[in-house]
Amino acid sequence: MSSPMPLGAAADADSDVSSLSVCFSLQARAEPGVMPRVVELFAKRGLVPQRWYSAVSGEALTIDVHIAGLGRDLCGYIARCMRQITGVETVLTSETRLPG
Repeated sequence: MSSPMPLGAAADADSDVSSLSVCFSLQARAEPGVMPRVVELFAKRGLVPQRWYSAVSGEALTIDVHIAGLGRDLCGYIARCMRQITGVETVLTSETRLPG
């Protein structure tokens, strides 16, 4: 019988989380509520993105968020949450292994 692992440890057990950097790239309608809803997904978990880039072109909003230290499961969960935000049309993720 195995002992239960904390939720965060179970999600990240298969990878070295500290060496994983994730980029979320969103395309959305240029509406005022989109950006705070996206940043809330990180803030309520005590996470601060390393880099945030946003730009508006006409009616389209582009947001790129870079953050390190997320496990694959949490990354996938946050991306799914982003896709459910009203006004968000596309969410792509990419992972990069940091040197070291």
